[in-house]
Amino acid sequence: MPSGEYDPETVEQKWQERWVDDETYAYEGSAADPDTAFSIDSPPPTVSGSLHWGHVYGFTLQDFVARFNRMRGKDVYFPFGYDDNGIASERLAEDELDVRHQDYERREFQRMTREVCQRYEAEFTEKMQSLGISIDWNQTYQTISPEVKRTSQLSFIDLYERGREYRQRAPAIWCPECETAISQVETEDDEQPSHFHDIAFEVVGSADDDETETFTISTTRPELLPACVAVFVHPDDDENQYLVGEEAKIPLFDQEVPIIADERVDMETGSGVVMCCTFGDQTDIEWYQAHDLDLRIAIDESGTLTDVAGEYEGLSSEAAREAIVDDLDDAGALLDRRSITHTVNVHERCGTSVEFLVKDQWYIELLDKREEYLQAGRDMDWFPEKMFTRYKNWIEGLQWDWAISRQRSSGIPFPVWYCADCEHVVLAEKADLPVDPLSDEPPIDACPECGHDEFEPENDVFDTWATSSLTPLINAGWDWDEDSGFTFENPELYQFDLRPQGHDIISFWLFHTVVKCYEHTGEVPFDSVMINGMVLDENREKMSKSKGNVVSPDEVVSKFPVDAARYWAAGSAVGDDLPYSEKGLRAGEKLLRKLWNASKLVEGLTEDAPAQFDHDDLTQLDRWLLAELDQEIERVTDLFESREFSKARDGLRGFFWHTFCDDYLEIAKQRVRENDGDESAAYTLDVAHRRFLKLFSPILAHATEELWDDMHEASESIHRSGWPEPLGVDADVEAGETAMAVVGALRKYKSDEQLSMNAELDHVEVWGDISGFEADISGVMHVRELDTLDERPAIESVVTGVDLDYSLVGPEFGSRVSEIEAALAEGDYETADGKLHVAGVELEPEMFEIEEERQYVGAGEMLEASDAVVIVHRDD
Repeated sequence: MPSGEYDPETVEQKWQERWVDDETYAYEGSAADPDTAFSIDSPPPTVSGSLHWGHVYGFTLQDFVARFNRMRGKDVYFPFGYDDNGIASERLAEDELDVRHQDYERREFQRMTREVCQRYEAEFTEKMQSLGISIDWNQTYQTISPEVKRTSQLSFIDLYERGREYRQRAPAIWCPECETAISQVETEDDEQPSHFHDIAFEVVGSADDDETETFTISTTRPELLPACVAVFVHPDDDENQYLVGEEAKIPLFDQEVPIIADERVDMETGSGVVMCCTFGDQTDIEWYQAHDLDLRIAIDESGTLTDVAGEYEGLSSEAAREAIVDDLDDAGALLDRRSITHTVNVHERCGTSVEFLVKDQWYIELLDKREEYLQAGRDMDWFPEKMFTRYKNWIEGLQWDWAISRQRSSGIPFPVWYCADCEHVVLAEKADLPVDPLSDEPPIDACPECGHDEFEPENDVFDTWATSSLTPLINAGWDWDEDSGFTFENPELYQFDLRPQGHDIISFWLFHTVVKCYEHTGEVPFDSVMINGMVLDENREKMSKSKGNVVSPDEVVSKFPVDAARYWAAGSAVGDDLPYSEKGLRAGEKLLRKLWNASKLVEGLTEDAPAQFDHDDLTQLDRWLLAELDQEIERVTDLFESREFSKARDGLRGFFWHTFCDDYLEIAKQRVRENDGDESAAYTLDVAHRRFLKLFSPILAHATEELWDDMHEASESIHRSGWPEPLGVDADVEAGETAMAVVGALRKYKSDEQLSMNAELDHVEVWGDISGFEADISGVMHVRELDTLDERPAIESVVTGVDLDYSLVGPEFGSRVSEIEAALAEGDYETADGKLHVAGVELEPEMFEIEEERQYVGAGEMLEASDAVVIVHRDD
């Protein structure tokens, strides 16, 4: 029997250890029918530091789904991955070890990175287990492991062989800080202070006139002047049309470039004349390709100016900007410099402004299949539905194919060599994967194109998301062999039933997973997608280390029970951001105490409860409670299926706390204690309590397990015990609800009158249907005489005041307002034809509102109880 106060620290640790030791949540994988499996493609957290509260929130929502479906009889596959193959893990190792990856041979640096990551991965495991997440710890993977490397390299080869990948020397989005190419999805907009510089450009050949002809270009990036290869004017720009066909001389650097008309010019920005530099932005790239312009690379991989910049070579772009601006000013070419704030494209990982560099990169084709990827999104169920719009907007805004090359050390290498003479691409054999071209030999001795016998290995590694996007295939055991081709080791898992993730990586992880899996299998990878919001601080601001408002899981669980944190996590609609709230955590604590204390009481009342009882022989009140509980089971089931956890939580809490504990339990307690056991009440209490524990168990995982094990001597975990199904008990639900409302009204009356709950009430009259519940009301509220009324008691509306609209009354009556107020206070007024007559004036209907109150005019004191009316008569 539960004794003493609930001790969450002891209980939670006990069950966390037992769940792992007993493999309570292991995926059995023996089901012949794939429909009995429920597979979750859980997000592998990036190994870039410690887990934060956002991870806890997201995984707790996933756990609600896993526990619910496990109890519904599903064989739940709930794995855990560690995403440790990319830039984030590499930067973690560099920071932890105070090194640069460029200073080490790739395999050596990867070994160093693995050692750092393993420490954090052990911490991830410990944290997830200490939070009661029902992960199957037999199903774990690292995205840098040999098995995953093989899957990732297989993906590359398959896409290449089917013509979905290509290598091209082309402008790529480049991060100077990380010194690697990145994809469009890895960039974000950032508002930054800057300056517009109005610079005078000369028109070539105009010096033959009396004075040199110039025009003005406004730019935020004067350091790109050495990379200028053309000047553009909009065809509809009449003011500047005379420049088209001429050539411009670039100040300080003196290269002469053509002036061309093009519709992509924004006439509303600056002077309407713009320079094209290779490369400042996406439009520069489009102009470069459309007009076959020269290529002048002024900024290198580290953000430093090249020899094209002449005397500015070797300066950072920021230092070069200031030096060039000073020299333009000295030369008289700087006409104006003014402060602005503008949107800059930055790398989302480090916040560095991106550049565009020409590099040999590998790409996956996307742009030709945008409509197919959109349809794939439409084929999935979205929770919440509104998040599909983000997916749709991302696809419609795509401008680039997916660049999957990265110039880093910690990543999965491309399984590619190139002929040293003709650059023919040589792929590894599928059977040999995984390979590293830097240390492994190519599968052929001579180039099949030219016969040359020397090969150059590919130095680049895959983008992190090129591997993370394969998690459904990784988890389902996608592989290739000579006899069968591509197969699944666990085909029952694919398509996955659920992809849970944050809304911030819809364009990263979700979209790229759809692309990869759709290309490899021809199928959408998921039946449904559940998108969670972000965890905010208590001021509804995004948590960040720079703001110092990050809350760690350790900090929370050192102050509150884990189940209280799980209760808090269920407090927002899926997809909405959820502020961290200690108030919400304390509410979870209170519910735990209520459940614990109510359980102690129930066990004391049900020691002799019969295991079976004919439901037709139950009292009307007991049938009513079980019928109400049937409805609650149906409601909670539907809400869990639609991922509406907050509605499920709040409704269940209210039903348990008020309907069961406050109302029914108080009545049943008296019946059991005063009626020699009352088997009907004891049976109902026992059945209801078991069902409440099951309904609460996905959220309050530890406390319900402890109570289930202690009170019901269960041979299996509550989380394996089966979800409750409605009993189908027939009862007069409306009469029971009315009776409970009457009990509630009488309880409140006693409290307001400072009477004990055991105080006797002489006489109570009730108007409303409480048929069959009269004895229960009288017994629990100690009513000596209870009568039901055939007619509703006389109630009349009494005017209690007049509310003036001063915005209308003030301007109309000015100084007479005080007279009006005084007359109203004395009750010296009357209404006629909807108008108010007071203090010798007449107010129109829109100037006032009559305040009324319903009052009982008969004997006794009236209480309202929902649709019923209760009259209390006291003899004192």
